[in-house]
Amino acid sequence: MKYSKKIRDEIYNLIASDSYTITEICSIVGISRNTYYDWLQKYPEFEKAISDAEDDYKELIKVEAKKSLVKLIKGYTVQEKKTVTADTGKKDEEGKPIVRVKEETVTNKHYQPNITAVITALTNLDPENWKNRHSQEVTSTVSLKSELDGLSDEELQQIIDGEM
Repeated sequence: MKYSKKIRDEIYNLIASDSYTITEICSIVGISRNTYYDWLQKYPEFEKAISDAEDDYKELIKVEAKKSLVKLIKGYTVQEKKTVTADTGKKDEEGKPIVRVKEETVTNKHYQPNITAVITALTNLDPENWKNRHSQEVTSTVSLKSELDGLSDEELQQIIDGEM
């Protein structure tokens, strides 16, 4: 297959929108991995498009991660739908059973804020007021001057050498 703007754009869209592997991308567009890597070497605009697509995908993931974090921090509600069906004893043209809805229930399920998400957000966004670590500061002043004052240089060297 020959290199074209159409294939470049198709590869760009695949990379920018999902976490496909190079092998998957090549299979989708109908080229070999060798062709893909050859194009990276031969066509600077292809290399730039791939780099831009990777950057766009990273940005997409960051945006989605932020949305998910906000959802976990605030809590959220989802609607769960449960449908119970019953066989009517009849079959359609393809021989599949025809069913009727016997009961349908819709429930709102609320998920409380996720404490781990809240702590993570606070410790990263406001570290001066929210610390997720224990720290202990030890300060001490040691005055050895008076003990060492009257010693000769030889005695001091013996202390340093560990002989005293």
